[in-house]
Amino acid sequence: MSQALKPVALRAGDALRIVSLSSPVHEDRVRKGIAELERLGYRALWDPKEVLASDGFFAGSTAARAAALKSALHETETQAVICSRGGYGVNYLLQGLHIALECPKLFIGYSDLTSLQIFLWQRFRWVTLYGPMVAAGLDITGGATGVPGYDAESFRHATTSTRHGWAIKLDGAESLAAGAAEGILRGGCLTLLYTSIGTPWELETEGSILVLEDRGMKPWQVDRALIHLLQAGKFRGVAAVVLGDFPDCEGPPGTETVKDVVARVLQPLKIPVVYGAAIGHTARAMLTIPLGVRARLDAGSPPWLEILEPACRERA
Repeated sequence: MSQALKPVALRAGDALRIVSLSSPVHEDRVRKGIAELERLGYRALWDPKEVLASDGFFAGSTAARAAALKSALHETETQAVICSRGGYGVNYLLQGLHIALECPKLFIGYSDLTSLQIFLWQRFRWVTLYGPMVAAGLDITGGATGVPGYDAESFRHATTSTRHGWAIKLDGAESLAAGAAEGILRGGCLTLLYTSIGTPWELETEGSILVLEDRGMKPWQVDRALIHLLQAGKFRGVAAVVLGDFPDCEGPPGTETVKDVVARVLQPLKIPVVYGAAIGHTARAMLTIPLGVRARLDAGSPPWLEILEPACRERA
């Protein structure tokens, strides 16, 4: 396997390009997220006509979204690309996507953006960040509940650290299979991961700590997805699994829960498994997880995820 390519770390004053690559987004949430980026010391660049576009399920036509992605990745005035939100539609942009860059640009997203993150890893070995987006995490800074939409510490480490890794205490998560293991962090949204199977950019999972999360799936749908991955060999050689808390995934009263399904399917693998981490779709402060770097999972009580290397490199 070729070496992972890391983006340049962010510095105060850097510009981030906002793009909408999936579903339409509300302007008020975009502006709240921009305010948070500015509070963090960054400049948010965006074209309201592009970012707020709407075309059925999508935030603009396929051609327009593809052009916005290519422009954002290749422009020199920005140091990172961050998506406005997920939803559905980035899969339309992958066929024929060519990136003529010697060095990767920092890319931040989750949910539907898993498809693009898998593509960038499989085709170019880009390290990307699975974390909050402008109108899906960064737009919530406390509110009535006092719970922020994203974990500021892991976001800061993932976007700025260049000399060492960091440790993440997986508060609220529990071990379903104890143990410790090292591997390359890969994965993302469960639905998008298993739908990569059969594509030219199908995710390689051997040697990974596999991150799996989603929302709005019934327990039997999670079961079907996990069995699909199992039968496709995607758990072969996996070192450990970290799962999200799967909000809005309840079945009828008295039936198996998602946690029941996960335990039944994954415990026989005899690898460390943690359930309920605040990754991706979550009502808690969303963690930022670098995909493509080496990490160590300690599935104890409480579980810890140690990022063993920085996700970014220093600027030349």
